[in-house]
Order: sequence, then C-alpha cells, then structure tokens
Amino acid sequence: MAKYMTELKTEILKDGRWKLLDSLIYLSDILGEIIVPQNFITDFASVPRIPVIYAMVGNCSHRAAVIHDYLYRIGAKPDVIRKVADNIFDEAMGVKNVPRWRRWMMWAGVRIGGQGSYKKLKI
Repeated sequence: MAKYMTELKTEILKDGRWKLLDSLIYLSDILGEIIVPQNFITDFASVPRIPVIYAMVGNCSHRAAVIHDYLYRIGAKPDVIRKVADNIFDEAMGVKNVPRWRRWMMWAGVRIGGQGSYKKLKI
C-alpha cells in the first residue's frame, strides 16, 4: 500500500521556490521507495493562475508535487518514463485523499503540459 514515510518540511526561498529541509520519502506501489533528498528545490505544482482553474486545483497536493518534480527532474531511477512519473503523481495524491476529480485535473494538466519540463528542469 502506497504511503508517505516522512513529512514534508520546507522553507521558502527568495525566488518563490521551496527547499526541502529533510528528505521526503514515499513508498509507491508503482515504483517502490522514492527518496527526494534534503535541499531539493521545488515549485510545487505549476498551476496556471487563471482564477477558476487555480481555485479548483491550486495550492494542493504539495507532497505529491514534490515527488513529481523530483521524478521529472532527475528521477529516482534512470528508467522512470514520463507516464510513470505522472501516474505516481496521481497515486501520491490519492494517498492524501485528494478527490478523484481534482486528481484527474492535475494528472491531465501534467500529461498535456508537462512534456517540456520532463528531465529538462534544473535543480
């Protein structure tokens, strides 16, 4: 059963991104143990600031977004393909009981708009 093994502990940076103060450990049913290292930099979920969309899916699922950012940037294993990273994002949101409709919107957003960021983002 998928679960978070640690809590998310972050601090905000001057540029608006966030830095992990401790490692975030997630046990995925899909991939196994994923360890996002201390000091990893994230922007959480990049949700467009369009009022209706942001009201529906913005500022939620921070832990899942960190896992997803990590998998997109460097991956827990070299063979993590984009679709697997996106499916783990959905799984990780489900662990925190994010409603299915919201999970679908966030998952669809990364499937549609995430190609340009996959393994190209800088830490």
